[in-house]
Amino acid sequence: MFAVYAFCREVDDVADGPMSPADKMRGLDLWQSEIDALYRGVPKHIVTRALAGPIQAYGLAKDDFEAIIAGMRMDAVTLLRLADDDDLALYCDRVACAVGRLSTPIFGIEAVCGRDLAKALGDALQLTNILRDVQEDAERDHVYLPATLLARHGIHSAEIADILPHPGLAAACRELAVRADQRFAETESILSRCDKRAARPALIMKTVYQDILISLKARGWNDIATPVHQSKLRKTGLIAKSLLLS
Repeated sequence: MFAVYAFCREVDDVADGPMSPADKMRGLDLWQSEIDALYRGVPKHIVTRALAGPIQAYGLAKDDFEAIIAGMRMDAVTLLRLADDDDLALYCDRVACAVGRLSTPIFGIEAVCGRDLAKALGDALQLTNILRDVQEDAERDHVYLPATLLARHGIHSAEIADILPHPGLAAACRELAVRADQRFAETESILSRCDKRAARPALIMKTVYQDILISLKARGWNDIATPVHQSKLRKTGLIAKSLLLS
């Protein structure tokens, strides 16, 4: 898991770093080359060398590493807009569900349960991230609420200056929050089918992120500029609760 996390951290730092979009793409090209080398059995980077053992031990798929890189390419642009639900689903799959597909076999979760869990929980976590970071993302000209969703609530402009103050934004966020709630409910159902001990890390992530979504809904969607934070004490309590439930 340290090796998988290190890979995700490396490519995320490229996508979110201060470099130009062109330099970010070149950096991600280098990581694609590293993944190609890894699966040819000749990894060079310290992270890809660390991944060689887990790939053999857990059968981690090259497609999932490539999906994460593709997700970082979506992020590594000056201006980002998602057109529709298909774009949103693809983005969530690449930046979150693919990470789950790499993680669940390491946790020891059976393949079918692990795949379903990666999809439901990955969507739930990423939708929560999107709802939490609407203001912060807008400050770098990124909007992850799809244009079709915004249009359903009367927002037809792609300009940040028009989207953020629009009264329909709150309704769009509420609709996406309903979808996140549904994904958390699906996650809970899937977890009931998984080995409880193996699923502990997933249960912890679900508990912590579901609490964020609950806090966002309590804050309301007319005040997206006010951030929602979890204290270390609260996180510790949520983790302890998850362990007691598992």
